[in-house]
Amino acid sequence: MRLYLTALNPTDAVLEGFLPAADALGLPATVLTDRPGQWPAGVPVRQCAVRDPAAIIAATAAEPPAALLSNSDHLQEATAVAARKLGLPGKDPEAARRCKDKAVMRRTLAAAGLDPVRAVTVDPGTTPVVPADVFPAVLKPRDGVASEDAYLVTDRRELAARVTAIRRRRPEVALVVEEYLAGELRTYDTLGDGESLAVLGGWRTGLGPPPTFTEVSLDWAPPPGDHDARIRVLLDALGVGFGACHTEYVVRPDGIRLIEVNDRLIGDRMDLILTDLLGVPLFADVIRLHLGEPLAALARPGPAAPGRHARVEYVCADRSGRLTAAPGPVDTVRDGVRLSCRPMREVGRVAERTGTNRDYLAALHGIGPDPDIVRAALTAFRDGLSWTIT
Repeated sequence: MRLYLTALNPTDAVLEGFLPAADALGLPATVLTDRPGQWPAGVPVRQCAVRDPAAIIAATAAEPPAALLSNSDHLQEATAVAARKLGLPGKDPEAARRCKDKAVMRRTLAAAGLDPVRAVTVDPGTTPVVPADVFPAVLKPRDGVASEDAYLVTDRRELAARVTAIRRRRPEVALVVEEYLAGELRTYDTLGDGESLAVLGGWRTGLGPPPTFTEVSLDWAPPPGDHDARIRVLLDALGVGFGACHTEYVVRPDGIRLIEVNDRLIGDRMDLILTDLLGVPLFADVIRLHLGEPLAALARPGPAAPGRHARVEYVCADRSGRLTAAPGPVDTVRDGVRLSCRPMREVGRVAERTGTNRDYLAALHGIGPDPDIVRAALTAFRDGLSWTIT
């Protein structure tokens, strides 16, 4: 019996999280991917058209799967369909689709009388027809991820310009225009077995300047009870409840408003940092849920249990060009704070600045006893590092 992971390009979550976790569980693992040449030598990969459930099923025929899962936004629905046909524990395919398709998510919640947000879908080749009172608005791909091509637009002129620019590069993409929900941005991270849901914790997110929505920092901030109760109602309406899920929401004077639901672990190395902060085998726990173990079998600390604070800061490229100098991995301790730097772009690579997390050069984080101490130690740590783009 074997664990199969569907994936596109290589990610830290798979390479540093799921594959070592499978090995620790004594479970052979294979990555099914349509991009086998991009994966490092030695990683057990198999060519597969991973957006096609039938192809996923065929790729597992040689050795029966003990579990099948994905940590990719793009592959949750196809993987869920394949798992269901194979009789394996997995996500609800319809719930996975509701989370991925932002227009469907909004319609589902509105139909349930929950969290109505004015939103308009813009199909490929069509002209946006957006009421004036929707602005300021957020334009984003209907099936988008990682803030790619997400922009704040203040009027129809800006909207038309952004749509035109996106379509020059991606003429086939469907877009959504929805009212801008200003407020304090937070995350809500969970594990579930289809019957019960456990909150791992949450983060308070800092964004870079508009019109893009690049996450530049996150501070550990477990959701208070009223946030927890409200978000569970929203997730229930979407059918979310199995495996890992990462939800983003804002806190406003009119209450909790949902931004998006990502039916996977939190990304951009935050999953690895969360594992360190909580002191739990998070990736192994996700695998165990997909093996059919109940949530109650996992030793879960409460979100407030660590008794420590964590802060994460991303170093972002401020221009297009070649990264010519950068620190490698660094681990150190300052004033009782464990500090870490992990590169997210290799030296020598040329890249365009995008205004998304694709601009990340490195992830820095600190874990310590107090928010102020952690922030000060992380600032001093960052000041001692440098990145050069030419």
